[in-house]
Amino acid sequence: MNIAAVIVAAGSSVRMGGGGKKEYLPLPPQAGVSVPPQSVLGAAFSAFASDPRILTIVVVHPVKAEIGETAARKAIGAPRLSGYKGELFFIPGGGCRRASVRNALFLLDAPGEERPDLVLIHDGARPWVDNALISRVIDAAIEHGAAIPTLPCSETPKELDDDGAFVRRHLARSRFSLAQTPQGFHFSKILEAHRRAEELFLAEGGEWTDDGEIYGAFVGRVAAVPGDVRNKKITFREDVRN
Repeated sequence: MNIAAVIVAAGSSVRMGGGGKKEYLPLPPQAGVSVPPQSVLGAAFSAFASDPRILTIVVVHPVKAEIGETAARKAIGAPRLSGYKGELFFIPGGGCRRASVRNALFLLDAPGEERPDLVLIHDGARPWVDNALISRVIDAAIEHGAAIPTLPCSETPKELDDDGAFVRRHLARSRFSLAQTPQGFHFSKILEAHRRAEELFLAEGGEWTDDGEIYGAFVGRVAAVPGDVRNKKITFREDVRN
């Protein structure tokens, strides 16, 4: 089976408070782990590059030249790039996450390229993803067409009113979960879902927060697999240290 991974690192990192692009920041060394120093993006890349089933990796970087492809390659590191034996692409992102993923999917569907059977879409700001989680998503996506890792809610969710001042509904925590990445899909199905999402966006506006939502809106059910509490997404600079 031909599996591709898309690592999305095209955001501006505005919530880092001027601390630099979060995917390019160095990770602190882990106690008892003797691996060369690596960046947030480098760690995410390494996890997918080490899976022999993943034959293609697409890294989606910002359009701005100073944090574009050259900076992304530097953040990953030449040894890791040269050590990956599959196909490797770098491509500029779009104006939002959906558009960035769309660019990567269209690249994988370009004439002359071998279309993957399955694609994994991962946030480049999640450096602590491991091979066990990647395998769970791959296996479930093969079986069901789409799969995402989820974690149970540890707090009770509330729906607020339009002003955010009062609680509109008290929601049952047991019925909700938190989505992570990588999210895995049959390639042809998520590609069609993104095409339809783009058409609807151009016609009516509105956006989607992740690819599982896009698949669910235009294709069908999405399977849930156990996520990993260690697979945190870096949003603020202090998250790098955790």
